[in-house]
Amino acid sequence: MLTAIMIGNKISDARKDRNLSQAQLAQQLSISSQAVGKWERGESMPDIITFNRLADVLGVDLNYFSESFRSVTAEMASNESSDMQSTELTPSIDMQLTSGKQNLRTGKAGNTLSWDMSRGNWADADFSGLHNLHEKFSSSNMQRCLFIGSDLSGLLLKSNNVDRCDFSGSDISSSRIQNSYLISNLFRDCSLKETEFSGSYITGSDFSGADFTGATFKSGGLQNNSMTDAVWNRTSFNAMHIADMVFDSTVEDCSFENCVFTRVTFKNATLINTFFKNKSLKRIRFIDCKADKLTYAFLKNGKADMTGISSLIP
Repeated sequence: MLTAIMIGNKISDARKDRNLSQAQLAQQLSISSQAVGKWERGESMPDIITFNRLADVLGVDLNYFSESFRSVTAEMASNESSDMQSTELTPSIDMQLTSGKQNLRTGKAGNTLSWDMSRGNWADADFSGLHNLHEKFSSSNMQRCLFIGSDLSGLLLKSNNVDRCDFSGSDISSSRIQNSYLISNLFRDCSLKETEFSGSYITGSDFSGADFTGATFKSGGLQNNSMTDAVWNRTSFNAMHIADMVFDSTVEDCSFENCVFTRVTFKNATLINTFFKNKSLKRIRFIDCKADKLTYAFLKNGKADMTGISSLIP
């Protein structure tokens, strides 16, 4: 089995063949020279994406790092230096590098990497355009990572902490977000159709233009998120705490059941066939909204302030 030290020797040999110093290689990879030094000493290893970039810079094929072996287990340093770029994975990672027909990023002809980045710590990494992640990031901490324009359908995030990441334009449909914390992330124009959020808390994130058709939220919290022009159709909220939120688009065939509302506003919204079952809806404010008769009846029964509903629709 190829060890981290042997991988480090391969990196060192290829670097020297290209007449590059550790500092020059680090500059081309946008990382610190200390990181390159740790690779070459076998103290840590590049992450999956950096392996691709490293191969390009060194002018080698990915098989250069994987020839004559089927798997490699690398023990990462437990304490990363403060000046080191954190695009490396800090815990252990099992990777398989094989010659195949599908490329990690594009899905086109090339080498394929079977990889699992669960239970990892990731920061400032660019995963944009990736496909078929599924369970590969579960139980991970992710900070300032890019997933722009990715196919993340069927993704499982379980016990994740996701902070200031950008998922804009990605397909996250039919996914499961369980017992996770999502803080200050970008989900602009994402498809979240049929996605299930359970036991998760989402704060300070931007979901402008996101499509929540068929999505479910239960036993968690939504606070201070931007939902401008989001699509709400057959979306259900159950036992959620919803705070400091504005709904400004059409809400159709949705349900709010046993939710707690704090400073929630429906503004210029149209509510159609939407079910409210709560002890009190007094903390919801309506501004220039429209509602059908059924929705109006649900709101009135919950003692909501109806003055902001300007007209009824058939």
